[in-house]
Amino acid sequence: MALYGVLADIHGNREALAAVLAAVDRLGLRRLLCLGDIVGYNADPDECVSMIRERAALAIAGNHDLIGLGRLDFARCSNKAKYALKRTRRSLAPASAAYLAALPANRLIDGRVLLVHGGVRDVEQYLVTPASIRQNAEYLAADFPQARLCFFGHSHEQKVYEVHAGEVRELAIAPRMPLRQDRAYFINPGSVDASRKREHKLAQFAILDTDGWQIEFAEVRYDCASTEAKAAVHGYRITPLVDRMYTLYRRTLGRRARRALQR
Repeated sequence: MALYGVLADIHGNREALAAVLAAVDRLGLRRLLCLGDIVGYNADPDECVSMIRERAALAIAGNHDLIGLGRLDFARCSNKAKYALKRTRRSLAPASAAYLAALPANRLIDGRVLLVHGGVRDVEQYLVTPASIRQNAEYLAADFPQARLCFFGHSHEQKVYEVHAGEVRELAIAPRMPLRQDRAYFINPGSVDASRKREHKLAQFAILDTDGWQIEFAEVRYDCASTEAKAAVHGYRITPLVDRMYTLYRRTLGRRARRALQR
């Protein structure tokens, strides 16, 4: 039986990743799939890279990984993300950078399971509406016609979308969910890092059974207080003053761009 643990959006959260890996071990899962954003937001990017690398996870690059390397700019980042990623760029060890730089944009697993971070063609696209799922189902059929299941991250919420005959249906999340062979699915396993969430500070992941063709969802507690304390001490949390400065800077650039278009 082919069983995989599916992780996404670790964001440098060592405590959350350790809790998930401990749960994965208890479940006896030996194969890991990682949908990217190993770094970003939190203070342990190198440690999280090492933990994923040591497990020989089949990983792909997320937008935070690419921004941390300087391969993507900050144009589509929130102020919080931009501030933390500037710190990540300064602190990332060469070995971690080399590992992230070698990650592919996507992976096809077992011939029919595609791993992406955001959208099929856009690493920074949020798949949060039926319209965005429908668009990406078309990309999936064109680019990876053999794939029946697309795992994605980026939006940090456990989701299952079923696609059939051009129609998209969001399914209610259950601990264990059988999948149909004649449907396509877009599935978000949730985020390992819960630092951006106001409630339910739980590290999330999923379990894929490719033989039984079913998905299970799980979540575990972690020491979020330690994560937050380290992030604050090591300069990964934006202050209100800097947040306002970033916003004013964005507005100034926007006004300049509009004036340039009007000339």
